[in-house]
Amino acid sequence: MPARSRRPPPPLDGLRVLDASRVLAGPYLAMLLADLGAEVVKIEKPDGGDQTRAWGPPWSGRGTARTSAYFASANRGKRSRTLDLKSAAGRREFAEAVAAADILIENFLPSEWRKLGFRGGASRWTRENPTLVHCTVSGYGAGSPDAERPAYDVALQAESGLMALTGRAGEEPVRVGVAIVDVLAALFGLAGTLATLRRRERDGRGGRVEVSMLDAATSFLSYAAQSFLASGEEPRRLGSRHPNLAPYQALAARDGWIVVGVGTDAMWRRFCAAIGRPGLARDARFATNAARLRNRDALDALLAALFRRRTVAHWERALRRHKIPGAPVLAVGAAMARARRRGQIVRLGAFETVASPFLFDGRRAVATLPPPALGAGRRTRDRKNVRRRP
Repeated sequence: MPARSRRPPPPLDGLRVLDASRVLAGPYLAMLLADLGAEVVKIEKPDGGDQTRAWGPPWSGRGTARTSAYFASANRGKRSRTLDLKSAAGRREFAEAVAAADILIENFLPSEWRKLGFRGGASRWTRENPTLVHCTVSGYGAGSPDAERPAYDVALQAESGLMALTGRAGEEPVRVGVAIVDVLAALFGLAGTLATLRRRERDGRGGRVEVSMLDAATSFLSYAAQSFLASGEEPRRLGSRHPNLAPYQALAARDGWIVVGVGTDAMWRRFCAAIGRPGLARDARFATNAARLRNRDALDALLAALFRRRTVAHWERALRRHKIPGAPVLAVGAAMARARRRGQIVRLGAFETVASPFLFDGRRAVATLPPPALGAGRRTRDRKNVRRRP
């Protein structure tokens, strides 16, 4: 009888991560490293830990493992270790843990390192542990004049220009419905951390990488920023509409909302067939994308009247049949039901979570541990027991 093939280890198996961050951006980055197979120890203050543990309801878990759903969203796969960094013993244990780590994730303000008595600030850790990959997630940049400003996602969405693009003209600017700047900073931080790990494999040298949340949000502006740099014109708030394509927006059907995205003139002709109006493809006002943008208001009025006559399900079937990008605007519960069907909702003990989007050889990358109870983790190993990877 042939032996069963063993599942290969995850990509970051054997790496030790110290997560000394809190709230969302840094913890989310460390969670992704856990999903990729690293062993992650979260350092928390003894009196309550990461403040997001108390950001409920709603709550996840039971008993001593009960914590806020917010905390759970960024901390699966970790063990928790409590350290009082205001004490000499706590600082000594933290330094020992950093010396034994492959990766350090933190989001301390420069003044916090000084207040805690760590001489040399953040830069000391790679001097003392030259193979360490140290990732700092800052709000405005550790070396900027705004380094000490508190950085919350809503302020960064506003200051980066993102909120100027979100919402309808003449109405209240709208924040993206999740803390997208935190998540973007985590993703850029992950890329920088993995790039520094790759350099360490090449020359044995770690290093420090920093991601500013404001820089991450500004990078996210992508073609909106590039359009301004090219033309000098301020982009307008367009609701769900696209500045360069039409129709590319949400439309109200008889029983809900559906979005459509028409990216080419050939697709426009298929779209006209899908909605039962093939003659529109020959209408000079709408025959090209440039014409549709010039006559957007007339096109919007026409489509609004047409889409209200039929259900979301009808339009979804018609768009799929003609290979037009489109989808219903789902509530979160309906979106989770679809995620469950495709296998992205996974269970870790009694805890359910949305797995990361990585697939390795067809298998989802997800940590094996639920979010930890405060202090429920192993002590970090001594440096002499840590396997170094030059």
